[in-house]
Amino acid sequence: MQVRDVMTNSPACCMPDTKLQDVANLMVNCDCGAIPVVDDQKTMHVIGIITDRDIACRTVAQGKNPLGMTARDCMSSPVLTITPETSLEQCCQLMEQNQVRRLPVEDGEGCCGMVAQADIARSASADTTAEVVKDISLSWKQGMQSAQIH
Repeated sequence: MQVRDVMTNSPACCMPDTKLQDVANLMVNCDCGAIPVVDDQKTMHVIGIITDRDIACRTVAQGKNPLGMTARDCMSSPVLTITPETSLEQCCQLMEQNQVRRLPVEDGEGCCGMVAQADIARSASADTTAEVVKDISLSWKQGMQSAQIH
């Protein structure tokens, strides 16, 4: 099975200068938690990704005013991308190794999809899904424990 078989096609994207409020509205309107950031509308080359958690942690938690910020101000970059031809197995391995819950998909024409843990849960075996969720969550939990103030 390949990424093209499980990905969400044509995800909503934004550009670096998109207002953060507009990015949040895209998330609400598209019922998603991550928006790929592309260089421009023509090439649609992914240069970053912004998640709902990025907005919470990099703006609100730091006391910044999100209404005066853009995607560039809190996106994660560089970002790992995959192609539609990537095997689902390799996609899962990349998600585990890089401790990410979502991967943008790029083809020769730019951003064409997004793969999330939920896509894997709907398409992969129960064992594969459990392993991906466990490995990503375990790594996140370990990082949170080491960041706690004692």
